[in-house]
Amino acid sequence: MAKKEQPKNNNPFQQLRFNIFWIYGLIAVFIVGWSLLSRESADPVKSDWATVESLVERGEVERIRVVNRETAEVFLKKEAADSYRTGEQSSLKRIPATGVHLYFTIPSVDAFREDLKQAEAQSEGGAPVAVTYENEKNDWLDIVGSILPWVLIVGFWFFLMRSMARGVGGGGGAGIMNVGKARAQVFDKDNKKPVTFKDVAGLEEAKIEIMEIVDFLKHAEKYRELGAKIPKGALLVGPPGTGKTLLAKAVAGEANVPFLSISGSDFVEMFVGVGASRVRDLFEQAKQKAPCIVFIDEIDAIGRARGKNAGFSGNDERENTLNQLLTEMDGFQTNAGVIVLAATNRADILDKALMRAGRFDRQIEVGLPDIKEREEVFEVHLRPLKLDPQLDRGFLARQTPGFSGADIANVCNEAALIAARHDKKLITKEDFLAAIDRIIGGLERKNKIITENEKRKIAYHEAGHATVSWLLEHASPLIKVTIIPRGKALGAAWYLPEERQITTREQLMDEMASTLGGRVSEQLTFGEISTGALNDLERVTKQAYAMVAYYGMSDKVGNLSYYDSTGQSDMAFTKPYANETAEAIDREARALIDTAYAMAEKVLTEHSDGLKQLAELLLEREVIFTEDVERILGKRKKDLAASEKSPEEQAETPVEVIAPESATIE
Repeated sequence: MAKKEQPKNNNPFQQLRFNIFWIYGLIAVFIVGWSLLSRESADPVKSDWATVESLVERGEVERIRVVNRETAEVFLKKEAADSYRTGEQSSLKRIPATGVHLYFTIPSVDAFREDLKQAEAQSEGGAPVAVTYENEKNDWLDIVGSILPWVLIVGFWFFLMRSMARGVGGGGGAGIMNVGKARAQVFDKDNKKPVTFKDVAGLEEAKIEIMEIVDFLKHAEKYRELGAKIPKGALLVGPPGTGKTLLAKAVAGEANVPFLSISGSDFVEMFVGVGASRVRDLFEQAKQKAPCIVFIDEIDAIGRARGKNAGFSGNDERENTLNQLLTEMDGFQTNAGVIVLAATNRADILDKALMRAGRFDRQIEVGLPDIKEREEVFEVHLRPLKLDPQLDRGFLARQTPGFSGADIANVCNEAALIAARHDKKLITKEDFLAAIDRIIGGLERKNKIITENEKRKIAYHEAGHATVSWLLEHASPLIKVTIIPRGKALGAAWYLPEERQITTREQLMDEMASTLGGRVSEQLTFGEISTGALNDLERVTKQAYAMVAYYGMSDKVGNLSYYDSTGQSDMAFTKPYANETAEAIDREARALIDTAYAMAEKVLTEHSDGLKQLAELLLEREVIFTEDVERILGKRKKDLAASEKSPEEQAETPVEVIAPESATIE
C-alpha cells in the first residue's frame, strides 16, 4: 500500500524560526527611528562673532542664549529671519524657520559681554539684546557615564570566570569555584592509537608483574575463586628514561578499563587545601569508574617523607596532600576496584607510610636495560628509520652500555640528523657511532684555539690513559682516543668495560691507575703537571673514599660501611663516626690513590716508547682506535688468554659491556 503524501507547507511565515538577533535588530531600528523623528526640521547654522556682531548692529537679533558658558545660540527677529532665508546670502540662507537660527562658541562669558556691549552701542536703535544663561545636561550621557563603570566591572568579572574555567578548571565545566577538582586525563578503550606492551621493549620482569594486574581486571573471577585479592597499588622505581611512564601508558592500552593519569605536581597549588581536595576528587572519579587504574606520575612531588620538606611550616600544604592520599589509599573508606600505579626515580625520599603494604603492595624495579634488552629497544626505535641493510643491531647494543631507553631513542634521532646533514639516503653505522660520540662527549669544537704546547700536553695526557688501560689486566679495554675538543673536555678516551654486577678490589685499583695515567704521563714527559687532570682526580678521590667508607676495602678501617641507603643521612648534622675514624679514612683513601699512582707510573716507565708513539700518532691524526693501540703495544693479556682457548670455550664466556667512561682533560 502506497504511503499517502503529506501536503507541503507553503506558508513562509511558519517556516521561519525565532532568532535572538531579531531582538537586537528591532532595538537598533527603534534607536535609529527615534533619533530621526526627534530631530528638528533643520539644524542651526554655525557662525562666528563677526557675523553676529553685524546682525546686532543692524538690530536684527531678538535674543541670545548662552549654554554651559561656552556656546551662544542666536535667535533672529522673524522679519530678518524670513528675509535671510529667501535672500541671496549663501551663509544665512540655510537658517531654520523657528528655533535657534545661529550658534557660535565664545571664549569666555566676560569677553562675550564686553563685545556685545560694544555692538549694542553701535546699533541703529541702541536697544540692548536680551541675554540668558543656561546649563544644560545630557541625560543620556549621565546615564551612560553612571552605568558604564558597572558594565566594565561585570564584563571583566565574566571574562575572568571564563578564563578560570578554561585554565584553572581544565575544562569540563570547571571554574574558579571548582579549583579543587582533579585534572586527571582519562584513557579508555576508545583511544585511537593506544600504547601496548608490544611498544615497550625489554622490561620483561616489570611487564610480568604489571600484566598480572591487567589480567586480574580482565578476569577477576579466576582470582576471586581462590580467595586472592588484587594488589592495591604498584610503585614503579628506576632511573630517569627507563620507561616507567611508557609502561603505565601500555597498561592503559592493554587494560579494558578506564585509566586516570595525573602528575604529582598537579596536586600542588598556592591555595591552601587545594591539594587534598584534588586527591579526594580524583578518588571519587575513580570510584565512579571502578574497576579502573589511577596513575600518579612523579609521586615524589607530594610523597616526600614528612619532616624532610624544605619548609618548616607546621601547616605544610604538601603534608596535607600526602595525608589525604594516605587516607584515600587505605583508610576507613573502601576503594574497591581502584588500583593505583605510581612512578618515581627517588624512592629513597618517599614517606614510609606511603610505601607500606596495603598502599603500594609492590615495588617494581625498572632498571637500565642489559645488552639483550638494548637490542630490543633499538628494534623499536629503528622501525621508522631508513637504515643501511648491513647495519647490525647487536653492534649498536654493544656500543651503548649503560644507556637508558630514552638515551637510545636520542641516539637514533641524532644518527638520522647526522645522516640528513650529510645528504645521505640511508643511515649507516658511522652515523650511529658519531651520534654516540656526540651524546657522550658533546659537540666537536674543532675551531677552539689551542696552542701547540697545549695540544702536545693533551696528546700525552690521553696517551697515558690509553697505555695504562691497555696494559693493566683488569682495566677497561679502550675503544677510541681523541684530542679533538668536545663539550668542556679538551680530549677524551672511550672505554668498553665488562658488564658485571660486582667488582673486586683489584679491578677498582686498575681502573684508578688507568684514570691517573694522564697525570702520570704529564709528570714523566714534561716534568710538570697541569689543571687538565681535574676530572680524573675528582673521580679517583670519590672512588677511593667509596672503597674505604662504603665497601670496607681497607685493612685499617675494617669491614665497616657508612653508606646510608635510606637517605636519612641527608638530614643529619653530625658524621656517623668519630674524628679519629675520619682521619683514618682520609689516610687510607690517600694511600689507595698513591698506590694507584705508583702502578700507573710503573707501567708508563716500562713502556715509555709505546707512550711516545701513541702520543705522536695522536698529534698527527687527532683520533686513534683500538687497532692502532694494538699495533703499537701488542695484544692485551685477556685477549691473548682468550685466543689460546678453543672456539667452544670462547663461546661459553661471552663478554658483555656496561657504561663507557671518558677520561677528560679540562
